[in-house]
Amino acid sequence: MACETLFVNTFTNGILGPDVPMLGPVKDGGIIVANTAPGCWGPMLTPAIRGGHEVTQPVLVEGAEPGDSIAIRILSVNVTSRGTSSGNDTMRLDRCLGDPFVAGKCPECGALYEETRIEGTGSDCIKCAACGASAAPFEFTSGYTIAFNEKRTLGVTLNKEAAEKAAQAARDFMSTPDNSIQNPVVAVAPSDLPGMAARMIPFLGQLGVVPPRATPDSHNAGDFATFLVDAPHEYAITQEQLADVTDGHMDINRVRAGAVLIAPVRVPGGGVYVGDMHAMQGDGEIAGHTCDVAGVATLQVSVLKGVNCGGPMILPVYDDLPLLARPFTEEEKRQARQEADKWGVTLEESAPISFVGSGAMLNEATDCALARAAEFLDCTVPQIMNRATITGNIQIGRAPGTVTATFLAPVEKLREKGVYDLIRTQYDL
Repeated sequence: MACETLFVNTFTNGILGPDVPMLGPVKDGGIIVANTAPGCWGPMLTPAIRGGHEVTQPVLVEGAEPGDSIAIRILSVNVTSRGTSSGNDTMRLDRCLGDPFVAGKCPECGALYEETRIEGTGSDCIKCAACGASAAPFEFTSGYTIAFNEKRTLGVTLNKEAAEKAAQAARDFMSTPDNSIQNPVVAVAPSDLPGMAARMIPFLGQLGVVPPRATPDSHNAGDFATFLVDAPHEYAITQEQLADVTDGHMDINRVRAGAVLIAPVRVPGGGVYVGDMHAMQGDGEIAGHTCDVAGVATLQVSVLKGVNCGGPMILPVYDDLPLLARPFTEEEKRQARQEADKWGVTLEESAPISFVGSGAMLNEATDCALARAAEFLDCTVPQIMNRATITGNIQIGRAPGTVTATFLAPVEKLREKGVYDLIRTQYDL
């Protein structure tokens, strides 16, 4: 029997797919409350996690079938970590089988996906549980430890002494969920940028639905998935199978409290999962990583029957809309009608929508977003290019390849496609 509210505090081993055990179902219109584990660095330092992240166990949504979409309204995103560590990385290719995000391997005993333990603090504190060798597949090129204030409105990066103090109680400092198995990155105690302040604007780096084949979670996007093509490990795919990703790993900072994500269903029940909460991030996530934190996300899920889109769509909060893509005010509409009447033109009624695109590089991701928009709106790519140029823009989610194409689209077509009611509610139209 479907439940009204489902609490989630269990995680995958980093792999997503139709064979992964799922929770629920939750009712159409029901609530998911998830205690999320930090993404990126902790799982990247934990070879037993096979996906590069540690996302929640997926949740089935009652009535969702392939060919439908699920609207995920983000009701709240609350950071529970007291702080975290992050920074730019370099890979240790001697400690993996082709891909350190997916297939960690002990450099001495050769164990794949090896169990590890933490001994002390610092860059070599993560050891193979079997042979004692240093086992972390990544290390920092420039890293920092950051502590958050009680209100979770900003953070301050720590010096070496303070970072070491936080490292002594790394799991507590990060509020790592009870069922998480990741090695807390704070144990490494990086401190290359002390005394820097940063504002907190938390969002969800991972949010989406399960892909139709076994896929490492961090690679469930068109850029990272390219590393799986002809890979030497068991999660290898072909070039054609890149189309199976559902772009749940977006790292788009507009996926925050108040926004709505529309995700196309690829397996029965959808399998909504969440993780990789970030405390803050500028467009592009140019360092490769940001401040990964534990937290509690509250989501409301609704099935959109027959709404079939090629990839995720976002309805950002109003303040995150590009200026050119914001709904027109009544005064602007009056002026536009006046000018249209002067020329005998029928004025289009429009509303904002944002299409996610992904690809190996940013140009490919942009092409993907434009193509998805054109297919959904039954028009040509050049028409979408024009709309995005004069009524919106392209914003980088993550380099190397996630973007959003945001613009004003015809209300008549949005209504026909079954998404206008969501948009009207989101922006009080």
